[in-house]
Amino acid sequence: MSPASTTARRVSTALRQGWRWFTWPVWNRRRRRLRAPVRAILPLVITFLALAAVQSAVRAQFDHPVVEPVEAVGLSVVLVGGVLVSARLIDRRPVAEYGLSFDRRWWRSVAVGGAIATAVNAGSSAAMLATGWASVAGFAEGSGSLPFWPAMVVVFAYLAVAASWEEFVLRGTMLKNIAEGSDGYVPRWAAVGFAVLVSSLVFAFLHGGKVTHIGQYGYYVVAGVVLGVAYVLTGELALSIGFHACYNFTMSAVFGLGVTQQTPELVVLDIVGPTRWVGEEGLVHLLFAVLGGVCLIAYVRHRDGSLRLDGGVTRWTPIFDRETAHESSRE
Repeated sequence: MSPASTTARRVSTALRQGWRWFTWPVWNRRRRRLRAPVRAILPLVITFLALAAVQSAVRAQFDHPVVEPVEAVGLSVVLVGGVLVSARLIDRRPVAEYGLSFDRRWWRSVAVGGAIATAVNAGSSAAMLATGWASVAGFAEGSGSLPFWPAMVVVFAYLAVAASWEEFVLRGTMLKNIAEGSDGYVPRWAAVGFAVLVSSLVFAFLHGGKVTHIGQYGYYVVAGVVLGVAYVLTGELALSIGFHACYNFTMSAVFGLGVTQQTPELVVLDIVGPTRWVGEEGLVHLLFAVLGGVCLIAYVRHRDGSLRLDGGVTRWTPIFDRETAHESSRE
């Protein structure tokens, strides 16, 4: 072997070794995928930027009442694209492993989560009316230039897509990848608990635009924990999506409890109680959100017969192994 070829081989080896060291913080060479912290945050960042671009483009071109349904469609496209890109390129896992099985049992859980959320907001409304902190001021108002019921459908579709996005990026990808990446370094229960806490803190941070006092972040942290617990006990996003979507919808559009969300309202309330108790992040909503979490846990206990961390939360099924096995079976 000539000196030139020996030198070239040494340079090539040094470059490969240098590249491995350079990419080590973000790339797991043995598993051929991005490392857990990157997988946890990248879907949120990419889809958030895409959602912002869609909203800016749509709102620049359309006005009410066209802007809302067009924006909902655009957000749906971003959500579906985010799920597929995350599964194929970022996480390298089957879509169903996020907790998106879409079978009959899954949709039943969506309905149960929605029913519990509706009952929770009905309870909050009843408590405010009973204490005199709110009174009924009207019915079926605030739909703007659209007829009332079509406006309600548009609002529900928009809020459902937004809630599904939050559940996917915060529970399906962030919580799951943090738990998977931590598992083995700490006990599994600690890894999952840490993941629930981190995702809940990020959830609260994303809602910071609604917060006027630092104590109000507590409401969103508790809400994040409720949604996270529903996910880790089932390994599915069904309960959390159903609860989250219907909670937002019934709070603002059905029972008139929303303050920051301007939507049509089936029941129009005049809320006069102390903000600490009846504000959108007030103690009434906090207490009933906790009650909702207890109901979600009770449902899982009734359905499954026991309460335990679902193994799917920390499971990873490499899609390239599935593809290799499929190709081998065809040869």
